[in-house]
This record gives sequence, structure tokens and C-alpha cells, in this order.
Amino acid sequence: MNTATSTPPLRPAILIVEDDAHLRVGLRDNLLDEGYLVAEAPSTRDAERLLQERAFDLLILDVMLPGEDGYSFCRRLRTQGNKSMVLMLTARSLEDDILRGFEVGAQDYLTKPYRLRELLARVRALVRRSGTAPPEQMGFSSFTLDLGRRQVSRADGSVVELTRTEFDLLAFLLRHQDRALPRGEILDAVWGRDVVVDPRTVDNFVSSLKKKLGWTSTSGFSIHTIRGVGYRMEVASS
Repeated sequence: MNTATSTPPLRPAILIVEDDAHLRVGLRDNLLDEGYLVAEAPSTRDAERLLQERAFDLLILDVMLPGEDGYSFCRRLRTQGNKSMVLMLTARSLEDDILRGFEVGAQDYLTKPYRLRELLARVRALVRRSGTAPPEQMGFSSFTLDLGRRQVSRADGSVVELTRTEFDLLAFLLRHQDRALPRGEILDAVWGRDVVVDPRTVDNFVSSLKKKLGWTSTSGFSIHTIRGVGYRMEVASS
């Protein structure tokens, strides 16, 4: 069965409450790339309006906000019975500040500047605790990509040896299959926005992926080169 083309399960919903527009948009884009439903708010007032409209599995909550701060907002949500997981973001790194975050009801606390990979790992852990974790496995052709174990295996159970970057690239292409992905977008998602890499590096990694997966014209998937743009992955229906 080709699980990559079956009806997707419920996607976890995340609300970002951050007044810095640059940080908020960058975080939103990365979470969307991970397959989450994402909403954003620049203040607690805007966040409260969104929370009245729908439930969120996780709030990524900045501490220093205009008006009501993140500590007060989190405490107020808990007194109102809100059960969303809360990950607090702040430049404050003193032990008392961190303890205060947990005391008002946050489940995790991350200081700025944070590493994107670490933040995404913490988001995944909190989403699992909320009970709406995204699927751990994605199937394509005769392969299974296991996100939790970070492993790709063939139908016979043998493992395809991929580097960390090759694995991240394959996961990104699968999540966005049937869409033309510009090289720049791939670089931002897989290598990171702050890493300077030659755009043609993507070509080398795609070529390596095809080789390691044993791709041929009769394989049940393809990674098409879109001239002047980037790549598009397609998976045949079973």
C-alpha cells in the first residue's frame, strides 16, 4: 500500500505568539514545511481571539510581548482551563525565569537564539504529548521512511544508508510531492536559512539520493528536474 497517497491523518495545529515579525514568519514557514497547521499572532490579544475560534495542540509563546507578557498569558489560559501544550521562547536564561515559565503552566522553555533543529525536535515531542502527533512513517514505492528512527528501509527490511542531509532532503520532497520546489526553498528547509550553500549543492544530493535508492525509469517514484526552478517528486499510486 502506498501510504504517501492515502488520506492524511489529522494534522497538529500550532499557534505562534511572537511580536517580532521576522522571527514569527520564519518559524511559521519552517513549521509548515514540517506538515503542521500553523496560525500566528503578534500579541496575546490576537492570540486570544484565535483561541476562541479553534483549539490548538501547541502554543509557541514568546515571553516579551507588547501589553500582557507571556507568563501572565499562560497563567490566565491555565485558569481558564486551556489544555494546549506551551513552549515558551525568551532571551531570558536565568534559572528563576525558566522556573517561572514552568510554574505558570508551560511544558517547555527555550532560550533565544535557538537552533532550529532543537526547536523542531521539542515541538515534535510536545505534539506527541498532546496526542496528535504527525505520522512517523511515510511510504513511497517499495520504501518506508521512518521519521522517528530517521531510517529508510526497503520492502525486504534492508536499510538504505543515507546521510542526515540526504534523509532530510528526501523527507522534505515527500512532504511536498507533486509540487515544484525551488532550489532556494529546498536549501532553506534542509540546510537552514543561515547556512550559505551553493544552490547546485541540491543537484548533487538529489543525484546521490537517486543512486542510493536504486532509481530507474520503472521505479514507482521520480524526482523530476524543473529547469530553472528546482525539483518535483512524484509517487505513483498503488
